[in-house]
Amino acid sequence: MLLLTVAIAVQAQSYKDTIAAYRKQYARELMEEKRAPVKASQIDNLRFFPANRNYCLWATVTETPGSPPFQIPTHSGKLKPYRQYAVLTFRLNGKDCTLHAYQGVDLVQDAAYADYLFVPFRDHTNYEQTYGGGRYLDLRIKDIKDGRLLLDFNKCYNPYCAYADGFNCPIPPDENTLQLEIPAGEKSFIH
Repeated sequence: MLLLTVAIAVQAQSYKDTIAAYRKQYARELMEEKRAPVKASQIDNLRFFPANRNYCLWATVTETPGSPPFQIPTHSGKLKPYRQYAVLTFRLNGKDCTLHAYQGVDLVQDAAYADYLFVPFRDHTNYEQTYGGGRYLDLRIKDIKDGRLLLDFNKCYNPYCAYADGFNCPIPPDENTLQLEIPAGEKSFIH
């Protein structure tokens, strides 16, 4: 029994370490952007929920080939073209949930982003603990295995609009509003 307890503790710790390393890289990339939304002096203002393995779960993927392009409005008032790639279904905290994964119509032309999936979402933490305009998850088509995809909400992040004005951040469509709290990933930025 002691070995099982130790094994579980080590596994939990390594997951927390993985998320900590991911967040460190995320902060570094924010500062390295050409139009860096966060300055080095503000990096300590990034806040995150503690890593929680319960918010890392498998979703069933139902691809939607032939979905027509549509426009997602941004916080700046511009429109960005996307198309739905798949519907992701999962169960979280006793609730059946659905999110839609999108591909940027312009991004798929770039080989580096050809398999990139964008999942903007809102939940019941918005305006309280997290940015009111929603948060994002980035996924890859290559990570779909046997019709399933790992969603790790501990890796969800704020759009650049949460940090500064002057960005064209997509607003999560209504269909990507979860009717529960996701206390995982990035919290509101302290200005």
